[in-house]
Amino acid sequence: MYKSFYEYLMTQRNPNSYESVAEFANNAFYDQSFPKQETSFDRLSKYLEENASYLPSMTIFDEAWSMYLASMS
Repeated sequence: MYKSFYEYLMTQRNPNSYESVAEFANNAFYDQSFPKQETSFDRLSKYLEENASYLPSMTIFDEAWSMYLASMS
């Protein structure tokens, strides 16, 4: 069974890390509106662009998405 992007992202949480994907995961954890079951790049990207002021650059999402896809293979 495939994990949602959020489920994968939560494996990257680390409150003691300043690495960009870890900070993204830490902040997404506190985002009550994050689409937790979503697996679509386009829908996630749109949500983050419109709602995630905690994400300083969409390249961080792109990096996390690549890691997510690699974890699925």
